[in-house]
Order: sequence, then C-alpha cells, then structure tokens
Amino acid sequence: MLGALYFFMIFSFTSFLQATATLQNLPILSFDEGYTQLFGDSNLMLLKDGKTVHISLDERTGAGFASQDLYLHGFFSASIKLPADYTAGVVVAFYMSNGDIFEKTHDELDFEFLGNIRGKEWRIQTNVYGNGSTGLGREERYGLWFDPSEDFHKYSILWTDDQIIFYVDNIPIREIKKTKAMGSDFPSKPMSLYATIWDGSTWATSGGRYKVNYKYAPYVAEFSDLVLHGCAVDPIEQSPGCDDSHDDLNRLSNPTALISPDQRSKMAEFRKKYMTYMYCYDHVRYPTPPPECVINPREASQFQGSDGVKFGGRHRRHGKRHHRTPAAAKGREAITTL
Repeated sequence: MLGALYFFMIFSFTSFLQATATLQNLPILSFDEGYTQLFGDSNLMLLKDGKTVHISLDERTGAGFASQDLYLHGFFSASIKLPADYTAGVVVAFYMSNGDIFEKTHDELDFEFLGNIRGKEWRIQTNVYGNGSTGLGREERYGLWFDPSEDFHKYSILWTDDQIIFYVDNIPIREIKKTKAMGSDFPSKPMSLYATIWDGSTWATSGGRYKVNYKYAPYVAEFSDLVLHGCAVDPIEQSPGCDDSHDDLNRLSNPTALISPDQRSKMAEFRKKYMTYMYCYDHVRYPTPPPECVINPREASQFQGSDGVKFGGRHRRHGKRHHRTPAAAKGREAITTL
C-alpha cells in the first residue's frame, strides 16, 4: 500500500514537473507566423524583432489582432505592458472566442484590463461563457500586486477538455472545472485568440462616470512573447489537427499536473488579497447563486456589502473607437461599477 502511494506521489510530482516545464518553455511565435491584423490600420505596429506588436487607441480607432488558426484546447499566453497615466475608459482585452462562427452559441475566455483615473490602478477582469450563455456572466475582478504599465507581465490561459486556468506571471489566479452543474456552459468548441484595445467609456470606469480623455492619446498596449500552443482546427471541417507533438497537452489534462500545492497556496493568497468581485456572491444580480457555484464561507464574508453592481451594454462598431471584435462581442453585458 505504501509502495503504491509512494509511486503515485512520484508519478504526480513528475507529471507536475513535466507540465511546468512545458508551460514555461513553449515556443514563441513571430507575429506573422501565428497572427493577423483584425482592425485598426496604422494603429497596429509590428516592431523590428517581428515578435513584439503595439496596438493603440486614439480618437479615430482602436486596434486588434487575431490568431490565424482556430484551436481546440491548449495554452495561450502573452507578455503585456499596458498604457500608463490617465487610462479611464480604456479597455485592453486578451481573450479567446468563436463568436464569428457560432453567433448564438459562442464560447469565450476573457482577460479584460480596465483602465482608471490617474492615481488609481488598472483592474483585471476574467470571464467565461459557454454555448452562448451570455445571460449568465461569470466575471471575477482583481487588483494586482504590481503596476502593469511599468513593465511586461505574463498573462496566460490554459484550456483543457475539463479545466480552465487563468495565470498571471505563472501564478494561477482562477480555476474553472467542468462539472455536471455547469453543463454545456463549459467552453467546448474551437476558438481563436484575440487581442484588442478599445473605448469602453460607457461602462469601464465607475460605471461610465469617467470617460476616455483623448488628450492623453494615443493609448498604447504592448504585446510580446506570444504563445499559441494547442490543437489547431480546420475552420471548415472543424476537426482537430493534433499529432504526437501535442502529447504534452494530454499531460496537461491531468489535474494533478496543473497546479502544485505551492501554486494552490499562492492562488488562495492572491484571491484573498486581490479579488474584488466574484459573481457567485453577487446577491443582487443572482439572489440564488448559479448552479455551479460552491459557496466558500470565507470568500462569502469577504464580499459582504459589495452588492449594488450595475450593468451596461458595450458598443463595438467596426472601425470606430468603440470596438472589440465584430461578432464575438454580440450580446455581451459587463460590470460597470465595482
């Protein structure tokens, strides 16, 4: 019995080391190898190294880029440096979606960076939609332990067939497991990766109280160390193109390999110190928590008195400054005050 337990511990630790090494040593693609400009004309600038891209927002337009391929599961990452100074109303997004293909049943995994007035910090929002479940927002919102406008920091999404993990600088900050309660709302269809910057004046900062001030434009978001590591999917047949070179994705689907005890401890510490909103504890929005919610008494007490969340639509007119993507954003609602 002890021998079997010892073997399991060694196997689990080895799997974790293999998974960690895989995540930290994935190939970085040049922009032309993996991505294409989505919108923004000259507001997207590729640097000489071919691996760093700037996207900017001005009075004329925002900007964005997208992966050339669709992916079914994988690890997706970028090092991002956000605009500095007065950034109220500015939204930078790094996310996955298939809204251009599945307009009414789309899936989505979001990192959204919400700007602020001078002297106030950027905030991060994560969200998950599955099978067109836009009526149920699964937002979480956080502060950070660093200023994301001073230097590059790594933001990553790991998506397997039964688990989703959001990372900041290789520290897991959110984990979503596929459960019966979540049902078909767990993202399960091939998605593209997107990065955009756009004007969210109507909602992003204090419910639209503080707008984008274009005297501080252009607002420039810098992206580097772009990683697209997953099962590429034929956009017509929508069948995976994985081969033996993606065996590491199978290792990553082992829950034991995804988050070590030390990482889980850091995730708990992060959520205690920096999480400022969690949809399961929004009693105004959801008098009865959504079925997948597991109420944690400590977290519940953390969010007492944080009700009163307001919502507002987002405008994303193609080619204008109010933009995220033409199709992926339809039907979206967003937190506007926290």
